[in-house]
Amino acid sequence: MPEDATADQRFFRATTRDFLADTMPVTTVRELAEADAGFDRDWWRRGAELGWTAMLVPEDLGGGSVSGHPMTELAIVAEELGRATAPGPFVVTSAVLAGLATSEARFADTVATILTGATVATWAIYEPGDGFGALGGTAEPRVRAVPDGDGYRLDGLKDRVEAADQADLLLVTAAGADGCVQLLVPVDTPGVTVQPTWTLDLTRRTAQVGFDDVRLDSAAVVHTGAAATSAIRTQARTAALLTAAESTGAAGVALDRTLSWLFDRYTFGRPLASYQALKHRMADNKTWLEACRATSFAAAALWDAGAADPDEAVSVAKSYVGAKAPAIAQDCVQLHGGIGVTWEHDLHLYLRRITLGRALYGTPEEHRRHLTDLLERSAA
Repeated sequence: MPEDATADQRFFRATTRDFLADTMPVTTVRELAEADAGFDRDWWRRGAELGWTAMLVPEDLGGGSVSGHPMTELAIVAEELGRATAPGPFVVTSAVLAGLATSEARFADTVATILTGATVATWAIYEPGDGFGALGGTAEPRVRAVPDGDGYRLDGLKDRVEAADQADLLLVTAAGADGCVQLLVPVDTPGVTVQPTWTLDLTRRTAQVGFDDVRLDSAAVVHTGAAATSAIRTQARTAALLTAAESTGAAGVALDRTLSWLFDRYTFGRPLASYQALKHRMADNKTWLEACRATSFAAAALWDAGAADPDEAVSVAKSYVGAKAPAIAQDCVQLHGGIGVTWEHDLHLYLRRITLGRALYGTPEEHRRHLTDLLERSAA
């Protein structure tokens, strides 16, 4: 949470943390890991009632933020979800709403049902073998949206689609006749197939989604051309920033538990925390963690302040967190010794969440390349 958080934001954070502690303890996370569904939809609806889905939605559509800083408040929720290694389509729902909320009033009813948690929507952006090309708005999808009467015919394959096996709607990025097009596709549309895929995280799950001669009318079109490119960039920034905040929360819990372990565990009559070399390692980890938190919330604050293009701040946050959070979690595992690599210990749950977060919505390397592109354009 930001150091200058308002009273409303602190209360919002406390409410979210209490809800997660009551409904999503680690024992429940482990149970969900063994279940077919990665999350409980009733639980997701209860989270939506707390305002998790409302921040990016205009008030006239039923949304609104806690204190007028929607991205900061979304980052607060993401950090708490990371602390709990909680499941659910939080990141992709936020990305979808970032696109739909700017699509005039045509999707007001759809936004309303996503807002309440009754409808689960996800973002289909990745394609097999490709990285995250959405950062600079230069993605060239291989999924094709071919004009067909007053609508489109959709063909191709998407992968790494979060929560697709639980979703009702897919926001699909495809290549149209005049550039990118974004289409809202019900999962039960004839020709749509969903095949769950393995991920390192036990509850943040993904799937491949195939489109075989899927017929859509004009009502499915969300954005086309330049508007689609702009929306994709906004969605990419949203997903990257919230994933960075979530990874920061997971790394924070891993570090807290390791600190307690170092004080509780004795060797040669002394707690591990008394050894100078381990103090230095923990000091480094704490410094990195605070920098992860600072970069994430600085990017959110810049966004909320109305920056014309917060690309640079978001990529700084995602690249830094993507590099440092896994290093923190890995060191925490090492500092626990043998018990740290057992299934029964909870540390691997946080390491799994952080590792998947590093890979999704831009790796550190992809964001650094994007930062280089931004600097070159600025110099030119």
